[in-house]
Amino acid sequence: MIVDGKEYAFLLHGKTFHCAMDVTMGYIGGKWKTVVLWYLRNKTLRFGELKKQIPDITEKMLSLQLKSLEEDGVVMRKVFPEVPLRVEYSLTDFGKTLVPVLEAIANWGRTLGQTEGRMVEV
Repeated sequence: MIVDGKEYAFLLHGKTFHCAMDVTMGYIGGKWKTVVLWYLRNKTLRFGELKKQIPDITEKMLSLQLKSLEEDGVVMRKVFPEVPLRVEYSLTDFGKTLVPVLEAIANWGRTLGQTEGRMVEV
């Protein structure tokens, strides 16, 4: 990014980001991360419950996205030592700071969907 004619970048957790949007998209970018975060914004869910909410995502992709979000400190994974094993996912306090961003993105999409498209039952 250019500030007062000089080039700057953000160095964050060993990564270089070239602007504030780059930082944000580093955390929530991609096809599925925002969708996963959307369903976790108000409640804790198990892997199967998340998969049911997002039918088009593969189990492998969901697992990869959850792992990435956990590594970034956005999602917390809690394992219960039971048989069968129970694992729950929820937003961390840091992850909860993204909720207003997610709601703004959803509102923009909802408005566009209503003005430029139509809602249909599937």
